[in-house]
Amino acid sequence: MKKYLKIVVVFILIISCLTLTSCTKTEKEQKILDKEMVFSFEHPQTKQKYKIIYANQLFYPYIEKVKDNPNLSTSETLELYNNEIIQPIYQDCFENGEYLHMAENLLNTIPNGLTEIEVVSEKMETRKAEINQLIQESLLKSADLLPSQSDVAVCVFPSSTNNRGAFAVGAGKIIIPLNLNGLGDALKSIVAHEYHHSVWAEKHANGDRFSVLDNMVFEGKAVMFEKSVYPDYDYTPIYLTYNKVLWSKVKPDLKNYDSNRSLEILNGGKGLPISYGYSEGYKMVKSYLDLNPDKTPEEWTALSAKEIFEKGNYLENYK
Repeated sequence: MKKYLKIVVVFILIISCLTLTSCTKTEKEQKILDKEMVFSFEHPQTKQKYKIIYANQLFYPYIEKVKDNPNLSTSETLELYNNEIIQPIYQDCFENGEYLHMAENLLNTIPNGLTEIEVVSEKMETRKAEINQLIQESLLKSADLLPSQSDVAVCVFPSSTNNRGAFAVGAGKIIIPLNLNGLGDALKSIVAHEYHHSVWAEKHANGDRFSVLDNMVFEGKAVMFEKSVYPDYDYTPIYLTYNKVLWSKVKPDLKNYDSNRSLEILNGGKGLPISYGYSEGYKMVKSYLDLNPDKTPEEWTALSAKEIFEKGNYLENYK
């Protein structure tokens, strides 16, 4: 009888521990669902799953705690930010991302402009149905053009500035800082652009370093895809002329593995117009597709930057 009681007690303890562990895990996982932070749907044909995660709701308790504790140190505030905002959505939005370094600033920098962020967060709540519709449409149209096997999470953060760009952390993980000035066609174009990066990461990421040319074509492919999904939208500016003076500033750097120079060329700077590298990258892809019009998005997405650049005879445009 004593042996039987011991077994029963041990069994109960095991069940209790498992239950507590399960509850703890469930509470963390359900934190999002309890706050109605997620809009989920799937592709009607492929059944690919998508979710839109609204990080703005996590900012409310964080902002209140920052206000209630004005003497917090920088490290303490960063820890609070991490615990309140990042950790509840880390698994869906960041974990195992092939390009997690893209999120370094978002993960490790205390957000500024909390008053503005609070205003944007409240407006996001009132316009959530509209935001859902825009993102959903873009994801489904993008998936029709370039199928994927990965579930996709689009994580929307409230932003106090217009200058924070969207990015893909990796396969199925898209981050969109939103301040509500970029809704409508702009948001749909952004989602299509980042969806392409997500699929590229899923199918072709191998950890290789990127040269300046690699980065230009990488972004050029995403711009081409963005404009393939929404041909009537002009979100990313394209410079249709082939300016030899500007090109002479870029050509010597194409084979360099300098991330800072890549960013200067992509975004514009040091004598280059805004988004110059995106525009040139797009024109490189277009030159290739003009000569190879039968290539599908899946096929040209898989091509190397070198092949697109050389087989598209891009240098002919600057002779």
